[in-house]
Amino acid sequence: MKPKSRRAPSSSPLTRNLLSAALACAAVSFNCSTPSSEPQLGSETNFLKHCDGTCGPGLSCLCGTCTKTCSTAKDCADLAKGAECLGGPVGPSAPDSCSEAPSCELHCTAHADCKELGKDFRCEAGSCRRGTPSCDKTLESGDFTRELTLGGVRRSYLVHVPEARRVDSTTPLLIDFHPMSFDAPWERSHSGFLELSDQEGFIAVWPQGLENSWDVGPCCSLSTEADASPQVNDLDFATALIRQLSTEACIDLERVYATGFSLGGSVAYYLGCQHAEIFSALAVSGMDLFDAKEIGCDPALPVSVISFRGTADTVISYEGGAGTAPGHPEIVHDFQGADGTFQTWAKLDDCSEAASAPDANGCSTFDTCADDSEVILCTSEGAGQFQGDAAQAWQMLAKHKRD
Repeated sequence: MKPKSRRAPSSSPLTRNLLSAALACAAVSFNCSTPSSEPQLGSETNFLKHCDGTCGPGLSCLCGTCTKTCSTAKDCADLAKGAECLGGPVGPSAPDSCSEAPSCELHCTAHADCKELGKDFRCEAGSCRRGTPSCDKTLESGDFTRELTLGGVRRSYLVHVPEARRVDSTTPLLIDFHPMSFDAPWERSHSGFLELSDQEGFIAVWPQGLENSWDVGPCCSLSTEADASPQVNDLDFATALIRQLSTEACIDLERVYATGFSLGGSVAYYLGCQHAEIFSALAVSGMDLFDAKEIGCDPALPVSVISFRGTADTVISYEGGAGTAPGHPEIVHDFQGADGTFQTWAKLDDCSEAASAPDANGCSTFDTCADDSEVILCTSEGAGQFQGDAAQAWQMLAKHKRD
C-alpha cells in the first residue's frame, strides 16, 4: 500500500480556531509571561500530562491537563519546542467549568509529533498528552443532555452511554448529525445508531444545530445568532463537545467517528477534511462534498469513508451540480456528485487501484489506500435521499482508528 505523507495542519484562521477553541481552560493567578533560558521537556515538567490536581513547577492542573495560561507563544517557549498559546471563546459549562483563558498546547496529527516530549506522550484528539485519563470519570449508563457555550451562544447535545461498554477501558465515540430542518431527537430516533450503541458498546452523541441547521463554511446557517457571531462554527462545536465529554467519560480518542444525514452529512465530511487527526472514519447518507470552488478538502491524514446515495435523490443530485436546500430556494450550492465525491476521497486517501465492482448491496470499494484506509460508495438504484444502514456503517467505522 502507498505510504501517506503527512501534510502540515492547515494554518487558515478557520482551522486554527477550530483547534484552539476546544482547548481553552481555566485562568490561574501565577505569572507565566517570562520563559526560562533553556526549554524543558514535558517529562521534566509534567507538561501536558493528564492530571487531577498535581503538576510540575510553574504548571497547574487546568481542565484535567498540566499546562499554564498564556497570552503569546513566548509564554510557552520554556515548556517544549513548538508549544503554542491556544484558546478562544469556548468554555464548557458542565460538568466542570473552564474559563476562556488561552493555555499552552502542542498540536499534533500523529504520535511522532509528540516524541520530543518523551516516549510516554501520544497524540490524542489533535493535542499531545502524557498518560491516560482515569476511567473513574466514565459516565454512568443512560441518556443525558449536555450544554456548552461557543462564541457566546449556548449549544447543546444529547448523549447515550450504553450498558454494554466496559467501565474499565476507554470507549469509542460516534457523533451523529441531524438533517436540515430536523433536530437532534429526530436523528436519535431515526438513524439507527441509538440501538447500535447498546449492541456494540460505543458512546453516541447527537448535537443540536442552531435553528435546526448547520454551518460548515459555504452553507447553511439560518440563525440570526450565528450570523451575529461569526466565531460560532459547527466544526468548532464538534471539537468542543469532544473536549467537554472527555472530562466526564473515558473516551477512546483513537476511535472517534462522525456520521450524518443530508446537511448533517456535510458536517461529518468536513470534520474529516479539517480534523483528520481526530476523526479516522466517516459515514454519510444523502450528501456529497461541495464543489472545490466553494470549499476545499485537504485532510492531514487518510480518512476512511462510507457513503450511502440514491440515484433518484431530488435534494442532492446523484450526478452533482446545483442543489437547493429544502424549503429554502435562496440557498443554492454546487456539489461534486456521488461518484465525484467517491473519486475525490480515493485521491485524498492515495488509493492505488481501481474500485471494486458493486456488491449485492450496491457498494463499490477502494481498499488499497494509504494507512489501510478505505473508501466505499453504496448506491441504491431508484432511491431518493435516505438514511444509510447503521449496522453496515458501523462495521466499516469500527475497523479504523488513529494509531
